Amino acid sequence: MADSATLLAADPDLAAVIARIGPCTLRGDNGQEPYDALLRAIAGQQLHGAAARKIFGRLCLLGEQENMDGPPPSPARLLSLSEESLRACGLSGSKLLAMRGVAQARLDGTVPTRSEAASMTDEDLIARLVMLRGIGRWTVEMLLMFTLNRPDVMPVDDFGVREGWRRIKGLELPPKPKALKEETARFSPYRSTLAWYCWRVAEEGKKTAPNPLTA
Repeated sequence: MADSATLLAADPDLAAVIARIGPCTLRGDNGQEPYDALLRAIAGQQLHGAAARKIFGRLCLLGEQENMDGPPPSPARLLSLSEESLRACGLSGSKLLAMRGVAQARLDGTVPTRSEAASMTDEDLIARLVMLRGIGRWTVEMLLMFTLNRPDVMPVDDFGVREGWRRIKGLELPPKPKALKEETARFSPYRSTLAWYCWRVAEEGKKTAPNPLTA
């Protein structure tokens, strides 16, 4: 954190943000396997946090441990479950298909384990995983930041990051993704920390709770 704070604080606008918000508390390693994290991401698509957690908890009840707070079903177990049992968790047809696709991709090695992912670059992981149904670049970027503890991820398509940067720099409009990528390149290799500060700035003044993933 010290090195990232030094680099970010070299920018006067970011120095003011760091002084106001305090040290970055980014949780870069949530202890999950990529397979588990992708299933959780699919369960939460287009849903608020509480609803997403409830659906994912029901899915975990179908796992080998039959525990709402345990891991989700293993790939083989998930593929053996009936459509009716999966839909009973609250999963839509599209999410059901996406989860089955991720399970099959784990079995055939497309979805790596944590140890396998350690030898892959960010872009290699993105290129491989976005080929899966229901998995976009943003989802893989969140996996990189919050599961695999990658320090240099800048999710330029994320509205909160773009809005935070707009406020930090006093811009009239949020920057386009390409412009944001160019403007923040100088903060490499600590752009994950920068993204975290952008999220915090975007949430300032809001009465709602911060996003449970990016907080």
